[in-house]
Amino acid sequence: MKEICTKILINASPAIVWDIITDFENYGKWNPFIREISGVIEEGSTIHVFIKPPNSNGMKFKPKILKIEPEKEIRWLGKLWISKIFDGEHSLTIKKIDNSKILFTQKEQFTGLIVPFFTNMLKDTKSGFQMMNQKLKETAENKME
Repeated sequence: MKEICTKILINASPAIVWDIITDFENYGKWNPFIREISGVIEEGSTIHVFIKPPNSNGMKFKPKILKIEPEKEIRWLGKLWISKIFDGEHSLTIKKIDNSKILFTQKEQFTGLIVPFFTNMLKDTKSGFQMMNQKLKETAENKME
């Protein structure tokens, strides 16, 4: 198993950050990593995602939403080809610090037979997470002004 985990403090309310990360229609306007995302935001549904890590042409996949907890967490499981080959459980988590500050965590746990062969791609994915986190911070903090 490999894991990527990035965190950022955001000076915004949980509601504002939640509204941004659940507004799939507008991801392409602010998000440099998850360029497109669509589908119904409910547990058990399949969504369509296009990610573009740095130094990559990008990839499309259809993860299943595992958990939705408003203003706290979205978690989904994506698979490359078939289960147990290259699976990624992705989570976007909001931890309230106070009414105008949160800790945003973006994490992905990779499991499967071919994960060890994708070390370089995982480094680019971590950079993509960091870029997305920074843009989320800027977008949310601009809404607080």
